Amino acid sequence: MPQDGRVSLSLGDKNIDVRVSTLPSSYGERIVLRILDKQSAQINIDDLGLPTSILSNYKSSLRDPEGIILFTGPTGSGKTTTMYAGLRYLSDSSQNILTVEDPIEYTLSGIGQTQVNTKTGYTFAKGLRAILRQDPDVVMVGEMRDVETAQIGIRPV
Repeated sequence: MPQDGRVSLSLGDKNIDVRVSTLPSSYGERIVLRILDKQSAQINIDDLGLPTSILSNYKSSLRDPEGIILFTGPTGSGKTTTMYAGLRYLSDSSQNILTVEDPIEYTLSGIGQTQVNTKTGYTFAKGLRAILRQDPDVVMVGEMRDVETAQIGIRPV
């Protein structure tokens, strides 16, 4: 049976999370460890290393009261770091910012984060529907894994 887990560790002055994924295979158990530096969640949008024109467009898109921003790329390419930096850029007490994630990679102060739990039937689609009933100003969906979630995600509010 495939399994996923997480372990939090302190290595010197660094706090890290290690995400573990196992998968039985014909040659034995396959294990993948993904190391997440908790400091990545605290990165400032201006420190992402984006070219000036892209950073300017990103900030402008974040401030636009309507629209959708899609982040794509392989594992470890910085999608989550870039999304979280954008959420932190927007975060103030006047904005109702909500997320649905699997898993919540990093806890962000002042942002309502919810985590998918397929064992209890709490899917991305159900989480997104619930979020949309919470009068959000900004919604972040960690992944759109199915047609239903994508359809809800692109529907005008």
